[in-house]
Amino acid sequence: MHIVFAAPECVPYAKTGGVADVAAALPREVARQGHQATVYLPLYRQAQKYLKETKVAIPSLTIPFPFYNRFVRVLDAGKLDGVQFYFVDCPELFDREYLYETPSGEYSDNAERFGLFSRAVLESSKQLGVPNLFHVHGWPPAVLPVLLRTVYYFDPILKNAACLLTIHNADRQGRFPAKTVEQLLLPWDVYSDDHVKLDDTFNFLKGGIVYSDAITTVSHKYAEELRTPEFGHGLDPVLAKRADDFRGILNGVDYRVWNPATDSKIAAHFTPEKLEGKLTCRKDLLHAFAVSSVGESTAVLGMVSHLSTQKGFDLVAQIFEALKKENVLLLVLGMGEPYYENLFRELGEKNPGKIAVRIAYDETLAHKIAAGSDMILMPSRSEPCGLNQIYGMKYGTVPLVRATGGLDDTVEEWKAEAGTGTGFKFYGLEPEALLKTVRQALAVFADKEQWRKLMRNGMAQDYSWAKPAKEYIHIYEEIVRRKS
Repeated sequence: MHIVFAAPECVPYAKTGGVADVAAALPREVARQGHQATVYLPLYRQAQKYLKETKVAIPSLTIPFPFYNRFVRVLDAGKLDGVQFYFVDCPELFDREYLYETPSGEYSDNAERFGLFSRAVLESSKQLGVPNLFHVHGWPPAVLPVLLRTVYYFDPILKNAACLLTIHNADRQGRFPAKTVEQLLLPWDVYSDDHVKLDDTFNFLKGGIVYSDAITTVSHKYAEELRTPEFGHGLDPVLAKRADDFRGILNGVDYRVWNPATDSKIAAHFTPEKLEGKLTCRKDLLHAFAVSSVGESTAVLGMVSHLSTQKGFDLVAQIFEALKKENVLLLVLGMGEPYYENLFRELGEKNPGKIAVRIAYDETLAHKIAAGSDMILMPSRSEPCGLNQIYGMKYGTVPLVRATGGLDDTVEEWKAEAGTGTGFKFYGLEPEALLKTVRQALAVFADKEQWRKLMRNGMAQDYSWAKPAKEYIHIYEEIVRRKS
């Protein structure tokens, strides 16, 4: 089969979240398992520094809009690990500092930007290779299946192409005014409650759900949660209608990048059999955060996250005074909502030795936190899959998580009597539940024999992409058969 992946971001070219990791690793594994994989991406400004050598695959595509056309190039970036990469080059829409939004809010022309991208992927595929299936990731290209099943319905080249949508996070849906129907030259009959309309807006993600042949999301638990009003954000009724075509597939991780035995970004390598290097990584991490005089009995608790209420930073703030009295050091890396950036920056300034904060996106420091922390904290209100808890386990860094989405799927609670489990979980949204679980983890941390067993349990887990890719390929084959 030939699968075209339409993604809004992909490492190393552009990243704001986990979709970028998936868009890189899944096509690579699909190619490794014997299929043809092609990835299309917008040519963002931050992607340009990675594209040293490209050639023009299509010198000009005409993308129509009411009263004007836009003209884009498609650049051929060649193959990487068996995957063909193409970039849609439209400088006036994509040559910007940020991908989707500035600190002041979303770009006002996002509907045009990603409507153009979606149509460009369809038009490019007609010239560069028609796939058996389009695999669409997240809300930005979710209008592609809407276009495919309406504007391109009678296209003899594309009419048999299947389409799969993966929901990475239902919090972000792509909500735009009703006039978006006209702006993207779609027929007005798509703007109904049975199609793209939701709460009097044109909803990209809902349109993708309705018009795709099948829908997946990034963990089994999150698939269940999305069918509820609490997590579905208005999409739960339409997902209930598509229940037979909707399933969860847990994301994998790329152990070529995230492996303490080979990681080039950490101070020392280590394995389950030889853990000595982890102590070196711990010292290096403390040095990176400019923290000194931290004894080995002090638990280092790391957080790599978007700073927001959704990620549970309100809970952390509420327990911080109590946490200060425990033998623990909290390290925070991330960017996010200005309120939490300012709050945690201030906590760091006032409480040296108890918390250190770095307001930044820093991939190298993220690796150092995975390798050098004793625990990784993820108290998220919702977490479709989560990757940092999986990274942490591989590095012997024990996850402490709220039991939601992929966090619940991947972390098995520690049972001291049996010596089983990989971490600690709390249920509910009370700060006291989080504090109780932190204290439970600290009690186990004090018993070095038990803690090493817990570390090794996590390091033995296998969340590579081989199994998830097989599940995706099974779905590809199923819906391609339906279209043939």
